[in-house]
Amino acid sequence: MKNIAAIFNEALAALNARDLRKAEEGFRRVIKSEPSHVPTLNLLTIVLMNTNRFAEAEPFIARAVKLNQGSDVSFYNYGLIAKQLGKPALAHEQFTRALRLNPNVRESWNNRGVVCNDLGQYDAAISDFDRSIALDPNYADAHANKGKSLLELGRHAEALAAYDRTLSVRPELVEAWLGRGTALARGRRRDEALAAFDRALSIKADLAEAWIGRGHVLYELRRHVDAFASYDRALGIAPQAAAAWLGRGNAYTDLKRYDEALAAYDRALAIKPDSIEAMIGRGNVFVGLKRHDDALALYDAVLSSKANSAEAWLGRGNVFLDLRRHDEALAAYDKALSIAPDLAEAWLGRGNVFADIKRHGEALEGYDKALSLRPDLAEAWFGRGNIFADLRRHDDAFAAFDRALSLNRDLPGVAGARLYSKLNCCDWTDIEAEKARLIESIRAGEGACQPFALLSIAASAEVQRRSADFWIERMLGLAGRKPADAVPAEADKIRIGYLSADFRTHPVSYLAAGLFEAHDRTRFETHGFSIGPTEDSELRARLERSFVRFTDLYGRSDDEIVGCIKAAKIDILVDLMGHTLGARLGVLARRPAPILVNYLGFAGTVGGGLLDYVIADERVIPAEDRKHFSEKVVWLPHCFMPHDAKGRALSHVGLDRREQGLPAEGFVFCGFNNAYKLNPATFQSWMRILKEVEDSVVWLSDLPDVAKSNLRRAAEASGIDPQRLVFARRVASTADHLARHRLADLFLDALPYNAHTTAGDALWAGLPLLTLAGEAFAGRVAASLLHTLGLAELITHSRDEYEERAIALALDREKLRGIRETLEQRRLMTPLFHTPLLARNLEDAFESMVRRNRAGLPPDHIEISPARSA
Repeated sequence: MKNIAAIFNEALAALNARDLRKAEEGFRRVIKSEPSHVPTLNLLTIVLMNTNRFAEAEPFIARAVKLNQGSDVSFYNYGLIAKQLGKPALAHEQFTRALRLNPNVRESWNNRGVVCNDLGQYDAAISDFDRSIALDPNYADAHANKGKSLLELGRHAEALAAYDRTLSVRPELVEAWLGRGTALARGRRRDEALAAFDRALSIKADLAEAWIGRGHVLYELRRHVDAFASYDRALGIAPQAAAAWLGRGNAYTDLKRYDEALAAYDRALAIKPDSIEAMIGRGNVFVGLKRHDDALALYDAVLSSKANSAEAWLGRGNVFLDLRRHDEALAAYDKALSIAPDLAEAWLGRGNVFADIKRHGEALEGYDKALSLRPDLAEAWFGRGNIFADLRRHDDAFAAFDRALSLNRDLPGVAGARLYSKLNCCDWTDIEAEKARLIESIRAGEGACQPFALLSIAASAEVQRRSADFWIERMLGLAGRKPADAVPAEADKIRIGYLSADFRTHPVSYLAAGLFEAHDRTRFETHGFSIGPTEDSELRARLERSFVRFTDLYGRSDDEIVGCIKAAKIDILVDLMGHTLGARLGVLARRPAPILVNYLGFAGTVGGGLLDYVIADERVIPAEDRKHFSEKVVWLPHCFMPHDAKGRALSHVGLDRREQGLPAEGFVFCGFNNAYKLNPATFQSWMRILKEVEDSVVWLSDLPDVAKSNLRRAAEASGIDPQRLVFARRVASTADHLARHRLADLFLDALPYNAHTTAGDALWAGLPLLTLAGEAFAGRVAASLLHTLGLAELITHSRDEYEERAIALALDREKLRGIRETLEQRRLMTPLFHTPLLARNLEDAFESMVRRNRAGLPPDHIEISPARSA
């Protein structure tokens, strides 16, 4: 039998010849005879390591280092084995012992740095990599691993430099291209990131991590189809790649394909049950679905295991913002920022909270901070635009919306907001083409425009219905016609609640104050629920007195508002907001009353089956247009719009045209409309009219300076002296404003969004109004007013007829004088300005709704007949 030395030498020769099987057999024979033969223990460890049998190798190397404390190589090998077995603390200990014995081995420093990375000790890792690089400046592995540490610390530029140094030494190192792509992606240099991932894949086409990184970049670029293709390639290579399922979930969430998103997150969690990112992703889906309790439960579950998860605190903030629980939202965003001060989305959230409560300066600070961190954050540009629009800084709003649109064309409402701001500036460059593209996108099922902005853009009731339905069902995630929790018990009086953010100096309250006062308190108990800011004004005080009970709910959460309305046992809740600024559609989705009604504040359908009825008349919603309303239509016998004679007193001070900047002689056309109601077609009609009526002017509202400048340029381009556009001056009171209408000769209406309150003002003041009836509710209001006054000759149905009628009336002063006299007689004799009569008609409608509801019948169209109203 051979002696031990001979067997050892034969095994060593086999190892040197790469005959690992023969080497292993020989070394095992030696150890069987001499279990403490240290050289054999070390060499058998190497054989087992070379065949990836690390668990088998561990006991042999452990015995070797116990027997010989002086071999740095043995400790180094033990560190490699422990690292492979997922024992980073043990590996760190062994590499440290190796370095104590020999600090001049670059691989020891590098591998200890790798273990520090595994332990989350990134600064220590960088120190180790630097020691390794100091020993060999061209050691590519150390440069690449240092890049990983720097990425984890968010030091993306330094990470990129580390990877570039790696590639200067080893241009084909695939891990360096992968890391470079990741560093570029995190620095939002997305095109370069894609190029880096593609380079990695050109070296190793089956590198799943590169396909995943590519998918993440494409997702951020909103190239969802390409992103899904990349994730699918990754999953074809590595079906258990949780990151690929996570990426698919994020992309589906972005597309609001929530069922598919949840399925993808569930797959990620099945592979990696402790995936914080997948749990947060599920929470984000539930926020989108308005399943707020489920979202909070997930975020809280994340925080129970990782209390410093900034993303979970961000999610909580988003839930509380959605619920209008502003204090809790701010606290959550602040907590997120205390953990991750550079989390741009949390600054965005703060901006959104302050925007919601009208603290404009603080909102802008939040958006600006977000943009300083992420200049490409479209939502922050959108938020800035909304603040500027609220402040009537429409040119600034347009610039912000334009930037948001350039960054994310799919951002809900951004295209419409941009176009609406452009209209407010009277900037009509390419306006018709932009309108056509917007309308086409809505027809294609996209959420390009918030429904209120669309009223001045799209004439079609069909398009307006599509937009409203999409906004309710997809963008707001609100389901219509949920059953009420309970039907209030029948009482002596029907309880009517009016919900509004505009119980202040606002056109809705200006019109409706007298209506609220005129309700029959023997039959109805009226409640005002104010969800908007208060003000110290005579009108606000009057509004508070006009209801049996008035409740200020400004700043309250949806839960609190719903609870208050339910506690009042309201039979019919009348929403005076629709899709206007300050609306609380989430409250209506909770159905706090058995019957929900759309009235006055929004000239269109709220959509999505959210409300039961819309109050109208047969002029603004003819029978053939009922299909364009998700609500059932209630026809009042005369005009649907209330008018408040008490609040519309005309001053009797002497008025002089010259004091108002008007010519003493000549014909004065009046167009007191907001800038967004003007457009090229309407303005060109006015210019053609001015050309035909010598010495005439058009008297416009006091518009923003940018709108004035653009209108003057448009007039000049049409061959009209810009001085023939006269912009109104500020007057001391509403009474003076009403009175000065009498200085004009004829009010010219706009289309597709008519004058509404301003039309009523003109007619109440005795100024004849010429309208062009439109295709939708918003374009037919003036026609309804005139029809009720019996002045059908002032309603036209084509642009040619509109222009011809305006010119004819301007040139026939006698005829116009006769119309003016008729108007003066009829304004106090016809139903239009008879508020108590309107109140009776509306009450009849309310009683019809309640009867159907209490009989267990669904809502249906209701027509209130003139006979009943008499």
